[in-house]
Formats: sequence, C-alpha cells, structure tokens
Amino acid sequence: MLKSFFRRPLLPLLALPLLLAPAPLPAQTGGAPYSVDGRGFNRLQDAVDAIGDGEGTIRIASGYHRDCAVQTAGRIAFVAAEPGRAIFDGVTCEGKAALVLRGAGARVDGLVFQNMRVPDGNGAGIRLETSDLAIVNAMFRNSEQGILTADDPEATLTIDRSTFSRLGRCDRGLSCAHSVYTGIYGKVVVTRTRFEKGSGGHYLKTRAIAVDINDNSFDDTQGTGTNYMIDLPSGSVGRIANNMFVQGKDKENYSALIAVAAEERKNPSRGLSIVGNRASLPAGIGRKSVFVADWSGEALAIGANELGAGLTRFEKR
Repeated sequence: MLKSFFRRPLLPLLALPLLLAPAPLPAQTGGAPYSVDGRGFNRLQDAVDAIGDGEGTIRIASGYHRDCAVQTAGRIAFVAAEPGRAIFDGVTCEGKAALVLRGAGARVDGLVFQNMRVPDGNGAGIRLETSDLAIVNAMFRNSEQGILTADDPEATLTIDRSTFSRLGRCDRGLSCAHSVYTGIYGKVVVTRTRFEKGSGGHYLKTRAIAVDINDNSFDDTQGTGTNYMIDLPSGSVGRIANNMFVQGKDKENYSALIAVAAEERKNPSRGLSIVGNRASLPAGIGRKSVFVADWSGEALAIGANELGAGLTRFEKR
C-alpha cells in the first residue's frame, strides 16, 4: 500500500527547475531589472504604470528584487526572464503583498516570492483583489501566505505547475493565514502543483463557487501545526480529482483531509466530485482521520479513492 502512495513524484516535474536553478545574483547587476517592449525600468511600479490601462508584458531579470507594485488597471503579464531565478524577497506594497492586483487581469510566469510578512499576519506573494489571474511555474515560500484574494464571483484564478512551501500561520492572536486563501471567486483551478511543509492554517482554502483541483500533491509530512489539506468553507461544486495527500504528524487539526462547508453553506455543493485521489496517514502514529468531512448536507459525488489505513471515506458533520 505504501508503495502505491509514492508511485507519483511528490514534486511536479515541471516545478523542479524552480528548486534546482543556481542561486541568482543581485538583480541590479547590469541593465534595468524590468523591461516593457524594450524600455528599461529600475522600479517595478514604473513598469506597471507604463502599461497603464493597456495590455503588456513586464520582463523581470534574474536576481533578488526587493521591490513591489500595485496594478490598478490594464492587463499585465509578469514574466521571469529565466523561470525560478527572479525572486521577490520580503518587500510588500500597501502592507499586503509583493504584487497587489486590481486591474483588468494578470498573469504571473516563473517568479519566486519569499519572506513576505506584514503586521496583520497576511503577508503574501500576491494579493488578488479583482479580475482573472493565471499563475504558472511559480514558487511561494517562507511567508505568511502565498496567495490571498478578495471576492470576485465573475473571475477565475488559475494555478498550474507551481509550488507552495513553508507557508501559513495561526499565532499572535490574529486570524490564521494559509498557503492559498481565496474569497468568493467564480472559479479556482489548481493543477500539477505541490503544497508542502505548511507552518499553520490550511494548504488550500477557497470560498470559490466552483473548483477544479486536479493532479496535485499535498505533502504534509514536514508540516507544523497545520489543519485541512483542502478547505471549502462555504461549500463548492466542481471536482477534486487525482491528487495525492499525505497527512503529517504535527497537526493542529487532524480530524479531516478535505472539509466541505465547515463555516457556512453559501455555495451549493451538490454533485461535488471527489474521485481518483490517494491519501494516507503517518505510519505508526495510531490515530484515525476522515478523508472527506461534510457540513453541507448535500449529496456529494464521492467516487473511488485509494485510502490508507485509519482513514474513513466520509463523515457527515
């Protein structure tokens, strides 16, 4: 049984360049760190403002960028010149995040966000306040939160081939932070992504109306004080499929791996498909847990999932 849980690699293969890339030099070594259509900028905000309410791509040089920006208009792609080597390190705008996005749409490609901390405990790589956002081949690490969003029931957040590591917190008497926490978005899509080494809160918490969480790994073996792997606190429809879950030993709440409508029943959950997943508990720990805990009272579509010893398939709460 244990071999079957690890047939698939714990880290999506396309995310490996982010971890194996050589350590970059400081960003200011020759040339402007940001460019838009061949024009160089020394500040990220200046590059964002140059695009304004239009559409454009900001090419971001390799190195450590102690910088941040707020997008208030237009459609902007933030793209690393070399995936995994453009690192936003420890600087936030508006006491929120390295990128605060409330324009007409955005894309983030190949960037790394790390060491984000703010007084209210919600320091994030990205604060998404409105519109669509697509993230690919990115890494979020060693911060209070990876991604935090407001509400936009007409928009979609897409995360693909990315890694979330050493994120989350539940301390200082503040509300918990999570690796990813979204408000009421229209749809949240997470594919081929790795969640690991959480430091509090949930790995993926979303109030999205619909979800598509497919082909990801949730590796909690080195987590500390963590909670659910996936929390749909308002309920949701869609699917949770073909993921791998390994619960760790150091849990604040080990009672379930997936929670549905634990806080409110604002979204319909009828027909939510949970199928083709693999899940296990720590070897030799002697405790039990529930794979899916449901507070919605609606008929979920729980299909065949491969569950390890000590895991109950479903519990109504």
